Amino acid sequence: MIDIRPFDTLGHADHGWLNARHHFSFANYHDPARMSWGKLRVWNDDEIAAGNGFDPHPHRDMEIITYVREGAITHRDSMGNEGRTEAGDVQIMSAGTGVTHSEYNLEPVRTTLFQIWIMPDVRGAKPNWGAKSFPKAGREARFEILAGGRPGDAEAGALPINANAAVMAATLSKGQELRYLLPEGRAAYLVPARGSATVNGTELGQRDGAAIHKEKEIVIVAKDEAELVMVEVAA
Repeated sequence: MIDIRPFDTLGHADHGWLNARHHFSFANYHDPARMSWGKLRVWNDDEIAAGNGFDPHPHRDMEIITYVREGAITHRDSMGNEGRTEAGDVQIMSAGTGVTHSEYNLEPVRTTLFQIWIMPDVRGAKPNWGAKSFPKAGREARFEILAGGRPGDAEAGALPINANAAVMAATLSKGQELRYLLPEGRAAYLVPARGSATVNGTELGQRDGAAIHKEKEIVIVAKDEAELVMVEVAA
């Protein structure tokens, strides 16, 4: 089963400094049919104006993964962490028992990113933050695991999260094919950050979402140069 969510059907909020699209119900956007996908709760497609960002605010019991597409984001939190994550790189924050953080675009140009929230397997874990550079050459025609809590994800170099889930990315040249086996009882959500593709023969445009489950194999063929981000979770 593949459910395509076209970009222009996503929830939308334009705050001037922040232009956001919501793949799932979030803030003032509510759609009972788009509350979550397995343990994937939030996928926001954010454009943040230069010199702006999210003031300090709290979270708890959520795994928050930020995939920067353009520009950079600067993070500060109540644990004393501070870091700048730029395009192509990833940061994770396990909110656990509670953490307050801010996220600012301190660059002279806009920053675009995907912010992904996954529900943790265990509530009340110790909060954690981390960031890592993932050169795109390492994901040519294959999914590279960026963040994960499945067996083997840490050994593969992924940033750790407190969920049996994984966030991964791949790049494809026009006409190139990528195959991914989806284990039984698992679901996936796929978004082209750039470019377009077919997924098991179904058209998927740039920044559209594809909610996938009950498919033993995911076959992706790029229609042009494509950058893909996918989350795998328990269904």
